[in-house]
Amino acid sequence: MKNEMQANARPRLFGTNGVRGIYGQELTHDIVIDLCYALGTYFGKGPIVVGYDGRKSSPVLSRLVRATLNSAGLDTANAGLLPTPCLQYAAKRLGYSGGIMVTASHNPPQYNGIKPAASDGVEISRGDELKVEEIYYSKKFAKINGTGRDSVDDNITNRYIDAVLALVNSDKIRQRKFTVAMDTGNGVQAIVAPLVCKKLGCKVIVINGNMDGEFCCGDLFGRQNWRALGQAPACRQAQRVGSRLPC
Repeated sequence: MKNEMQANARPRLFGTNGVRGIYGQELTHDIVIDLCYALGTYFGKGPIVVGYDGRKSSPVLSRLVRATLNSAGLDTANAGLLPTPCLQYAAKRLGYSGGIMVTASHNPPQYNGIKPAASDGVEISRGDELKVEEIYYSKKFAKINGTGRDSVDDNITNRYIDAVLALVNSDKIRQRKFTVAMDTGNGVQAIVAPLVCKKLGCKVIVINGNMDGEFCCGDLFGRQNWRALGQAPACRQAQRVGSRLPC
């Protein structure tokens, strides 16, 4: 009973999608280190694939995540800059024990987060989040013998795109010669979504495709942004208008 009361009194680490907060304030390096030791204990073995989004703080956090897991004895693979679905695909299909995505999704640029995925490519369950939190707060971190190694896996995005294309009738889509407009919100989907459409023979019009770490236009999924996309002069010729795709 006492342990249950203590657990209930603790602030939750995990929110809707992973652990998020303002970088350097709510999400400090110390928090990330202990969280990754807890995740290393939860995963139990590597390799763990680690990717990150286009936020300015993401490359630093990716290095910190991988170094912490390595010091706990787990091998890691640096997937680099890529959208979350690519990371989840890699965790499920490419022989990894799990994945960690450094991202805060649609939150403002000063935020960042740690989003773990299980070996099935799906975000870890709410029950497993509680297990990770228990490890985090108890500081009962497992230490695997030796130091893990960090490698580079720079072909994940290409393999993901090939897998997506295999799910559709590419020839029929190419015959239609669509013009597709999309607003990638200056997010990391700017490197994947347009390429998928181009491989399907579409003419692609991209607005807000500059990955500068500063997302634009406020509410990414608001009605105002849909209207702005449809009314953009470059997009009026499009036969299909895409959603905003920040991450």
